[in-house]
Amino acid sequence: MRRGATARSGTAPRNQRVSMRAVFALVLLVGMALAGMAVYMIQGYMADLEGALQQEQAFNAKAGKLVEVYVFAKPKKYGDALAEEDVQLIYWPENALPKTIFRDKAALFPENADSPRYIMRTTEAFEPVLASRVTEPGQLASLTSKLEKGKRAFAIRVGTDSGIANFVKPDDYIDILWTGSVAGVEGGMTRQIESAVLVIAVDSAINEGQIASDTVAQTVTVAATPEQVARLAQAQSTGRLTLSLARDSSETVDGLIETNTKDMLGIVQEVVVPEVVAPEVKKCYAKQRSGGVLVDTDVEIPCKG
Repeated sequence: MRRGATARSGTAPRNQRVSMRAVFALVLLVGMALAGMAVYMIQGYMADLEGALQQEQAFNAKAGKLVEVYVFAKPKKYGDALAEEDVQLIYWPENALPKTIFRDKAALFPENADSPRYIMRTTEAFEPVLASRVTEPGQLASLTSKLEKGKRAFAIRVGTDSGIANFVKPDDYIDILWTGSVAGVEGGMTRQIESAVLVIAVDSAINEGQIASDTVAQTVTVAATPEQVARLAQAQSTGRLTLSLARDSSETVDGLIETNTKDMLGIVQEVVVPEVVAPEVKKCYAKQRSGGVLVDTDVEIPCKG
């Protein structure tokens, strides 16, 4: 009895050892599978991270270097004084900077300035602070402050028949057309004499916020060169001026644009070709005397003289 019991007790530890080995092998296989899955997931994450990094680098290369510039921190109205708390710095692509944008605080707010800058036109928050939006330090917002160097202000008389008298606003761009009588042209002529000219005032208002929506302008003041001023003065004294809105200063039109009544209606004048009449050829005939009288014969002879 003891011998059989000993044999059975020796078999049990052996079976336990086999089971432990199987469990260990199974745990090892599961661990290896989990490790492989973890490596696969890490590789995918690294690939996604590398792709995102490459996209960011491509975007940065396309956008270019970013620099700090000043923008309006809140809406400002025409004539308001500009204070330091009215602006803030943001990043802007260096390759897309407007020419007159402010980047230096000392340039925008000079230390030796006795008076502030003033707003030249109504602005919204986060619009760039440009030299054309503000006056020089201490300079009040006025009509002359809107003139570029070399330009003059010229007032054009307008009315309800001038095309856009109730739509044009300061800082718009307009084309100017002249209509008048021309010698040799039946019904008069219309010609565009100026293209994409800047409007700096409408009546006495030099800012869009001062214009009511139903205002019909009586005068429109434009910024023009001395040559344009002379041309506009001559046109205004010899005919009628009509205005049309242009989108911006790039909408200039080159070449001559004009029309008259016949061209407008498509009337083509018929050209009458004069009839050519052949000159009459004079013929002379010989004469003979018959009974004391000279009579013509059928004999053709050269004419004398």
